[in-house]
Amino acid sequence: MAAISLGRVNAPTCLPCASSGPRVRAALSLPTKPPKIVSPSPPKLENNHYLSNNQRQLGKAPLSEHTFLFPQGKEEEDPVLMARLQAVAEIVADRAEMHANLAEQRNNWNTLLLNSTNSITLAAATMAALSSFPSTDVAHLSLTLSSTFLYSAATAMVCVMSKIQPSQLAEEQRNAARLFKSLHLHINSTRDLHPSLRPELSQFLEDAMARVLALDKAYPLPLLPGMLEKFPSEVKPTVWWPKTAAATPSKSSKEEMTDNGWSAEMEREMAEVARVLRERDTAEYVRLSKLVLNCNRAMAVAGPILMAAATVGTAFGGSAAVGGIVAGALACVVNSLSHGGQVGMVFEMYRNNAGFYQLLNESLLSSLNKPPAEREHAELVETRVALQLGRSISSLRNLASSSKNQKEFGSKLF
Repeated sequence: MAAISLGRVNAPTCLPCASSGPRVRAALSLPTKPPKIVSPSPPKLENNHYLSNNQRQLGKAPLSEHTFLFPQGKEEEDPVLMARLQAVAEIVADRAEMHANLAEQRNNWNTLLLNSTNSITLAAATMAALSSFPSTDVAHLSLTLSSTFLYSAATAMVCVMSKIQPSQLAEEQRNAARLFKSLHLHINSTRDLHPSLRPELSQFLEDAMARVLALDKAYPLPLLPGMLEKFPSEVKPTVWWPKTAAATPSKSSKEEMTDNGWSAEMEREMAEVARVLRERDTAEYVRLSKLVLNCNRAMAVAGPILMAAATVGTAFGGSAAVGGIVAGALACVVNSLSHGGQVGMVFEMYRNNAGFYQLLNESLLSSLNKPPAEREHAELVETRVALQLGRSISSLRNLASSSKNQKEFGSKLF
């Protein structure tokens, strides 16, 4: 048998015949490098990268028959786009920290201002009571002046608290911190998805920036100027998401399931849930917001008026001092109910709850207005809506089927 070497051959090689007969010499010319053997196994998707046209032209990443490209228009691997998305995520995280710090600060304002006002009012009432007892002219004058000044200081502090509503300010910042943290988590989770499962990152980046600006507008950082109106003439749900143009409604006439699970029955179910949220839950929390706002407005007016009456009564002395003492006690009670009970915070909480249901309603309607092929999977939408409302999937379906015959609210959570 002939012995054949598989090593590198740089020159023609002679292969001797094993028999003793005439020798036949054959020259076999082999290439300097052995050919690459292509494995039939499929390539791994995680090792493939999107190659831009510029990289192909520069020759940094030559194309081959085994190079897999993502669909055109998706710029998942664009380093500049990824850097911009990282910058947005860092800004969102910083915003969340800033709002959390402001929430703690303004909650401390509410506690310290309320305790200080009540302490000053108590001291002023005590001095006014002591000034009514027989005493020297100097002692009587000093007690009267001290109680008058203390009542005046308490009146100014109550006016400031009624204007800025520290408990409501703290609730605004807590909501903003929570929403910014949710946005930061959403950006990171989307960025960590496999490129084939991500949305188009250029559009996602624009949406994320729009949401940041909408949150900044809904929950401003500065106190003065720029503070939200604490006693609005018209109560509306809080809006912290960017408004989008309404899409043309798209109705499916087929009863069979589509590729992403949508059917005519599922569309009717989600449309009915959206109607319940709009007509019952949102309307109910707007009504409660108006009720709490009227109570808060009445107490915000009554507190400074009673404190001013106490100041005037103690300043005149005599029998008027008794009225001043009573007015100061009533002012202390009203301020404790208003700021100690955090009525402003309750109003902001109800208004944000109404905004939550309005956002959920708009999200469902926006999804239904898209063609079925462009929507999220029906089961995913149904699961998310059920959990957001504190319901099971079967309970959500029962709500959609029997909502016209019952006055049940959509949410079991609030």
